Amino acid sequence: LAVHIQTSRALMVISLLLGFFGIIVSVVGMKCTKVGEDDPVTKSRIAVAGGVLFILAGLCTLAAVSLYATQVTHEFFRESRVPVNARYEFGSALFIGWGAASLSMLGGSLLCCSCPAKERRGQQYYRQSQPSTAREYV
Repeated sequence: LAVHIQTSRALMVISLLLGFFGIIVSVVGMKCTKVGEDDPVTKSRIAVAGGVLFILAGLCTLAAVSLYATQVTHEFFRESRVPVNARYEFGSALFIGWGAASLSMLGGSLLCCSCPAKERRGQQYYRQSQPSTAREYV
């Protein structure tokens, strides 16, 4: 195979592995899971690490798809004896790849925003229930 196809394939495999590990790390870092520590700061840092993995996976996908699209564009406009209607064009897989890279980077950036503020670190907030005298019975 050509070098650009092998490079794109390697980048996509790396992207899949980063996305898989990003899913595992993000699930461990969710506040609703009991896996890991009970400290919310540690949980949010784990979630941020999962977000970074998703951003890296999206960047690898974006690089692979864009590399292939650049090669297709170069081949299309190059002077050759192949007629115009027989040359490669952008397929739907390229657009799906760009969309997947965008969504992966968006999800990773949202996970990176889950880090708590500095003044609230270490504090846990509990919802206080209303005293029994404040309740109305019907």
